Amino acid sequence: MKEIKAFIKPNRIQRVIEALSDNGFESMTLSQAEGTGAFKAKGARPSLDFHITDSRVVKIELVCQNEEAQAAIEIILANGKTEEPADGDGIIYLSDIEDAFQIKTGDSLKRHDL
Repeated sequence: MKEIKAFIKPNRIQRVIEALSDNGFESMTLSQAEGTGAFKAKGARPSLDFHITDSRVVKIELVCQNEEAQAAIEIILANGKTEEPADGDGIIYLSDIEDAFQIKTGDSLKRHDL
């Protein structure tokens, strides 16, 4: 199994979610986040909560079968990209998942579809 974490600009998140859902990736977690990076937007200012951040993002987390990961990444890339040439559009991380367990039953998902 693979875990995909993608940090997307808020104005692109709806497109990304819809495209993933339309292609069978229906289970995902969304979190509002703030981050720092090499990109410094005009007018960016520190958050009132986190004094070092300058960029609001939405984090998408999803787990899929190994053979599905590339398709999910391509969907995120195609739908998360903005038209602004100097704008940082986010980042995607791909990690291996050794196993996952249902909390109610304790059953391993290693051999089951997610």
